Amino acid sequence: MSALVSVDWLVLAPALAPAAGVVLVLAGDALAGGRAGRWALPLAAVTLVVGAGLALRGTVAGADAPLRTLCLPAPDGACLWTAGPRTSTLQAAVLLAAAAGLALLHDGRPRPRDGAVTATLLLAATTGGVAVAAARDLGTWLVALELATVPAVALVALRGSRPAVHGALSLLVTSLASFALLVLGAALWLTATGDAAFSRPSAAAAWAVPEQRAVLLLAVTVLVAGLGFKLSLVPFHAWTPQAYATTDLGTALFLATASKLSAVAALLVVAGALVDLGGATTPVVLVLGLPAVASLLLGTVVALRQDDPVRLLAWSTIAQAGWVLVPLTALSDAGARAAAAYVLAYAAASAVAFAVLSRTGARTLEATRGLLRREPLAGGALLIALLVLAGLPPGVIGLVTKILALSAPVTAGVWPVALAGVLAVVLGIAVYLRWVAVLLGAGTTPTALEEPGTGRRRSSVVVLVLGGVVLVVTSALPHVLLASAS
Repeated sequence: MSALVSVDWLVLAPALAPAAGVVLVLAGDALAGGRAGRWALPLAAVTLVVGAGLALRGTVAGADAPLRTLCLPAPDGACLWTAGPRTSTLQAAVLLAAAAGLALLHDGRPRPRDGAVTATLLLAATTGGVAVAAARDLGTWLVALELATVPAVALVALRGSRPAVHGALSLLVTSLASFALLVLGAALWLTATGDAAFSRPSAAAAWAVPEQRAVLLLAVTVLVAGLGFKLSLVPFHAWTPQAYATTDLGTALFLATASKLSAVAALLVVAGALVDLGGATTPVVLVLGLPAVASLLLGTVVALRQDDPVRLLAWSTIAQAGWVLVPLTALSDAGARAAAAYVLAYAAASAVAFAVLSRTGARTLEATRGLLRREPLAGGALLIALLVLAGLPPGVIGLVTKILALSAPVTAGVWPVALAGVLAVVLGIAVYLRWVAVLLGAGTTPTALEEPGTGRRRSSVVVLVLGGVVLVVTSALPHVLLASAS
């Protein structure tokens, strides 16, 4: 116990685990004279799995008794780090998604020196992603969110090709613009509420005063715009297809899953402070609803035209970001729960899809023709992942999370957003069934499985098997996922 703030190291452990991994990898690399790349990725993966196990401690805790630390002394007694079941589940998901990205990077056989650099960058980004989910004060939230982003820029550029550098440059410019908006939004929030934390009472009190309400609305608008870059929301989405398509599949998986989970966790911190602002009548609904509808429709329509599976998944990410915002327009705890459940299901399905692409080496949809018959394990995992993304049985968890996402705005009376979601469901079915038809189709189109070395990609097999198991179990028992997101 400090005179200024109390510290519970066990509560901080999910963020400390990847940070400790950074220290171990750098120390090992220094002692090995720069030749630690062969074991750097496995060591990093171990620290991530350990961190995920520590995060699950908060998942089983009751929602009325969240894990708290960095608490200020009385009389205020505010805690700057709070991890209830939902936050802890998101933290565990970020850590496991990062481990899946490491697995695909390991299959990519990086040069020995690149292995240590790659592990360090990914662990650093994961540390920020875990921290931002539990941060409740503006300073920690901002720093953690940017820590979750900047190392990812270097990961994209690490491939060294000209397209990868262009993709990294696009991501860097986007990140800088995003951080500028987030700092401005945080300053406006502090001005409106007089509170350096995301607090419901402070936001509600500011909303009750007309002059403060205008500043708070501007703060929320700027914060959503800044997070829109991280989430790949329209109109802040342009970097996404380029970055995904120009980098390796391990980094693309990390961007599509761990980075998105981190961004959603950050958004839920803001949205959690806005619950008491008046429901469907507040202008905040418009701030959330417009990018949600635009992302749903544009992402789904453009995905229909993609033949490159990585670009299809990139545009799918844009559409799924819209789905995350749909329930948040209700400005309710039920909407936050639906958003968290949706992004968890999406992340698991996307991780499986990228793992299958890594296993097969397919770079066109046609290259996966008949995959279900030739490679039942990879084809079956991809099939269940696509059905979850489409929201079709037997991918029941995708259907359940879509229903929950739509029920929140319906209950709150935000009908335009709900109707746009229904239209996006129909279009989304066409996107994913198009790929499913190729998987089930007849033909002997050669795939990259025939290329030397692809058959040894065992780490990708582990990811697709474990991810497939998660999708099957949560589809059979959806309440397991929904309880962890409560």
